[in-house]
Amino acid sequence: MTRRGLVAGGMAGLAMGGLGLPRRAAANTPVGFQLSWLHSVQFAGSYIALDKGWWREVGLDVTLMQGGPNAPVEPPVVAGTALVGISAADYTASAVAQGAKFKIIGVAMQKNPFVIASLPDNPVKTPADLPGKRIGMAIANTPVLRALCSLNNVDFDAITIVPTQYSAQPLIAHEVDCLLCWETDLPVAMAVNGIESVTMLMADHGYSVHSQTYIATEDSLASRRKELVGLMSGEVRGWQDYRADTAAATDLTLRMFPDAGLDRKTQLLQAERQVPLMFSTLTDAHGFGWWDEESVSANIETLALLGYKVTPDLWDRSILDEIHAG
Repeated sequence: MTRRGLVAGGMAGLAMGGLGLPRRAAANTPVGFQLSWLHSVQFAGSYIALDKGWWREVGLDVTLMQGGPNAPVEPPVVAGTALVGISAADYTASAVAQGAKFKIIGVAMQKNPFVIASLPDNPVKTPADLPGKRIGMAIANTPVLRALCSLNNVDFDAITIVPTQYSAQPLIAHEVDCLLCWETDLPVAMAVNGIESVTMLMADHGYSVHSQTYIATEDSLASRRKELVGLMSGEVRGWQDYRADTAAATDLTLRMFPDAGLDRKTQLLQAERQVPLMFSTLTDAHGFGWWDEESVSANIETLALLGYKVTPDLWDRSILDEIHAG
């Protein structure tokens, strides 16, 4: 039992003392929730759910497990240490190809956050602008760029890849013409420092890979369904509150993690830029985390270009169906 559970049990015993022997308070079920990266406003909807006690209301004692470069998402979910993990469709497809029994049970980011970022004096506005450009990126993301080119009939070999650290500095110093990065980080870092950039969202040009997805094992779907519904219902409520007030979500993040080295201005802008990635006409119609068959088909096509063969049954919407139907 957690310290919170012990306190609750003690209070219940005091309340029942005059009626005979104290009753044991029912402990909430411990649940691990593995995040995909270090704590930041990227996960603020989860922080809201925890802070407002929505998981406790449904009998869960949720522990948010921080991710990072040395904390992969998939192993804790396979081991059962985490009931749910935050991943992405390509990572999940890779794990399934190696034998993991995962299902995607929710999609937080309706649009993949990958962008090509450039400066206004030499902009990349469409994939057709890429030939002849020097692009700064991690070599590991070469399949991503190649897939974008395939989807848009662009000559991949006409682009010069410059291996760079994950920083905006090579672009600012004109060592490269553009960067492959996330919409919510390097462009935000530039904006906070007064540097304007142009971002071409790859999702607007056919690159369809669900990101910030919720994964669970097939076994958990069969044996821990009530806990999955409870966890995801808290997520739905948390992200709805986040959308309504990103400033409050940012301030909560800073209060919860005062030692994380987070800058309020940066976090505020990141929170704002996440909204159009996470919410759409589809989520407005059906609810947070939703996806449809058309987006799954587009994911299957893009994942094939990345070297992953998946089928529609990788996605299981039954948990969201139950939540949003209620």
